[in-house]
Amino acid sequence: MSAYDVGLLIVRLCLGLTLAAHGYNKIFAGGRISGTARWFDSIGMRPGVVHARIAAGAEIAAGLGFAIGLLTPVAAAGFVALMLVAGWTVHRGNGFFIVSSGWEYNLVLAVAAVGVAMTGPGRLSVDSLVFGHPWCEGWAGLLIAAGLGLVGGIGQLLLFYRPDPARV
Repeated sequence: MSAYDVGLLIVRLCLGLTLAAHGYNKIFAGGRISGTARWFDSIGMRPGVVHARIAAGAEIAAGLGFAIGLLTPVAAAGFVALMLVAGWTVHRGNGFFIVSSGWEYNLVLAVAAVGVAMTGPGRLSVDSLVFGHPWCEGWAGLLIAAGLGLVGGIGQLLLFYRPDPARV
């Protein structure tokens, strides 16, 4: 076990558990799924209840998958898609910085996940345990994480984002 592998584990755990906590929060905290659904409707992601469930499930699945290093580029694609949709629907009109509810946080989560997808999850991962090595890293990891994530996020926006004209 090297410092490199421990460093990747720390990054994966931090990013993955943070994203999973966001999904958990949508289900079990605050207004729960019904409150999250109303919020999704209010930002133009309709039907809100469908997107509340999809977002919560995707955040938990991608977050936990990333944290344990399971199919890491696919989990990273989840980060990219989720953060693209969040950045576009909620944060883009607020500038860059998170202190103004900008898209800085979304960018950092997505880019860090893509970076890990490129380097591979390290030896302290399910990918390494199951496959004996990262099953996909380097340029292929980048292509899967960024490509699949962008297609997923843009596709979701094109199919379901219908904001009120006054909000745009």
